[in-house]
Amino acid sequence: MPSQGSGKFDRGYIIPIGGCSHQLHDIVAEQVRSICLSASATAVILNVGQEKIAHNIEKTLLANGFESCVELDIRTRQDTNNEQLIKQMSDKELIVIVGEKPLQISTLIGGTPIAKQLRKLNADGVHVMGSYGAAALLSEHMIAGGEDSITPKQDGVTMAPGLGLTNRFMLDYHFEQPGRLGRLLTALSYNPFTIGVGIDEGSALFISPQDELQVYGDGSATLIDPSNLQYSSMGTAGSGDYISLFGLQMHILAPGSRFKAADHKAFDEHWA
Repeated sequence: MPSQGSGKFDRGYIIPIGGCSHQLHDIVAEQVRSICLSASATAVILNVGQEKIAHNIEKTLLANGFESCVELDIRTRQDTNNEQLIKQMSDKELIVIVGEKPLQISTLIGGTPIAKQLRKLNADGVHVMGSYGAAALLSEHMIAGGEDSITPKQDGVTMAPGLGLTNRFMLDYHFEQPGRLGRLLTALSYNPFTIGVGIDEGSALFISPQDELQVYGDGSATLIDPSNLQYSSMGTAGSGDYISLFGLQMHILAPGSRFKAADHKAFDEHWA
């Protein structure tokens, strides 16, 4: 579950970015800057083997009002014990994690001093963005891979522990919508407490401290709410079997649309 922090501050926003785009949308960068309250916003980018994406994000943040942006490379687990690196994270308003594969990132930083500091800082008000594969990492239950299918199957998803910044939303960043739908549905059949969200390429979710989600960018998000799930056949399914799920609710959220986890309600400016 998310870290409790010191209790002196509201939690920071959690910002997963969908797809494998090498660019950060200006609208997303502008919104990130708007939630950083200081006059001179600063950011740090933790780069796990994606230099081009990290450089482009740095450039876009600086062009949209950030005063400084430091890029730090993480190549091995030994890098995560670097006290100087951890110190550089600690005085920033935004931490960006960039990497290709969720499992690759989690095996590098999971359980390390950097991961512990990330959780603590987010609990104490620092915003955390995950781009590309790092988007899935932000969840407690991380979708690490799986089959490309529109229907859920007993072995259709690979799960692993994530950073645990949110336990209310399970995130799939993959840019192919049909493939991620099957993975999300399979993952939710294991754990119907969480709400599954698939994020289009070019889109970003801003998840507030109150677990209210809003979509920004030039794509949409597919949200699957299992709170009224009546039946799942996962418990009796064999290897490779398709899964029955009764009573799920699905929302398609365009930019500007919101979803409140507390009352399981989707809305936008034209409908509430």
